[in-house]
Amino acid sequence: QVQLVESGGGMVQAGGSLKLSCAASGTIFSIKSMGWYRQAPQKERELVAGITSGGSTNYADSVKGRFTISRDNAKNTVYLQMNSLKPEETAVYYCRMSPVDSLGRQRDDWGQGTQVTVSS
Repeated sequence: QVQLVESGGGMVQAGGSLKLSCAASGTIFSIKSMGWYRQAPQKERELVAGITSGGSTNYADSVKGRFTISRDNAKNTVYLQMNSLKPEETAVYYCRMSPVDSLGRQRDDWGQGTQVTVSS
């Protein structure tokens, strides 16, 4: 079993910053990809940013230059630094990870989500 626990969400004014964290625990040998997604009301879940085990990153065009994804492999944790937040980025943010156990079996796990509200 693997659990992902997110933290760092909250309410911020437009132009402000938040840093999200997501820590994985359980039977983990390594973690391949890590990523952050978000889902606004009445909209589909979308990729915000991803990072591979080698540290390569990719971002949604709308957040490039403002958001930074990073990971701490020793802590099985992924972070999302969000700057210059906009009201339209109000959403539930989810982390996603691909943990691998000692037998090489890979999972696809999601966090429970953390609310980010950006006021105008």
